[in-house]
Amino acid sequence: MDPVRLSVLDRSRTREGHTHPEALRDTVRLARELERLGYHRVWVSEHHGVPGVAGSAPTVLAAAVAGATRTIRVGTGGVMLPNHRPLVVAEQFGVLESLFPGRIDMGLGRSVGFTDGVRRALGRDKGDAEDFETQLAELLGWFRGTSPTGVHARPAEGLTVPPFVLAMGEGAGIAARAGLPMVIGDLRNREKMRRGIDHYRDRFRPSAWAPEPYVVVSGTIAVADTPEEARRLLIPEAWSMAHSRTHGTFPPLPPAERVEALAMTGKERDFYESGLTGHIAGTEEQVAHELETLLKETGAQELLVTTSTYDREALLDSYRRLAAITSG
Repeated sequence: MDPVRLSVLDRSRTREGHTHPEALRDTVRLARELERLGYHRVWVSEHHGVPGVAGSAPTVLAAAVAGATRTIRVGTGGVMLPNHRPLVVAEQFGVLESLFPGRIDMGLGRSVGFTDGVRRALGRDKGDAEDFETQLAELLGWFRGTSPTGVHARPAEGLTVPPFVLAMGEGAGIAARAGLPMVIGDLRNREKMRRGIDHYRDRFRPSAWAPEPYVVVSGTIAVADTPEEARRLLIPEAWSMAHSRTHGTFPPLPPAERVEALAMTGKERDFYESGLTGHIAGTEEQVAHELETLLKETGAQELLVTTSTYDREALLDSYRRLAAITSG
């Protein structure tokens, strides 16, 4: 297949029998390997109060990743802007860009937490997500020095940190109106994703940040020797998602063999089987064919891989194989 920019979002997923600090160190170690494999960027995420995710402070973790690498771009997928004051976000990314010039990305989302308890702890509610477009404009203004407050964001003002909008729901329209690159998923609903991309391209307004549309397609991709081995990479996350849908908690990732031995209720089994479908998984040849189709259908300039699994060695092997088939 033709070469394509290839990047990774690692959510610092915790694993059964392993600690949150281990999950964070796993992310840093993975970033070093991705750099060696020629990946374009590595991003980290923001989640609060989730037992299965250690990454709660993305700009802090991004600093650790950038400090442990030399060339790969580092950013967030994303900072959830409604949770923060735009000035503070600008200052944080200004510090990152100052320390690691030319390597920092600012991926921004509009989530305000998964549960009512988390939102209360953050001092936010669901309605705060509706202010995302205003918050985004304010944030970008701090880099341009246009705040009507007369305050200047140091050291952000005058720096250029590429912003990306994580397109969920209204995100495609917001990215288009702001003239920003867009990250969109997931691969399990291709038709909805294509509609979002078309909406974005049709309404895109060139800006100082991006002269033309830039689409990053995100999703789970698994590559292995056999289709069965690739599918096994998907099992821990599929079960964890099914458990969250039926029990209300998002647990650490279990080993695939433990999941395969579990007795599930009919409802759990339905969610679990659904979680295994729609992703791109298989051998190198199978994945290359699916990716060619995906890129042809979407015209995306970049792939952001979001795979999580228990077996970190198998995950790294998948990333090695993926890099080989997308490098042309």
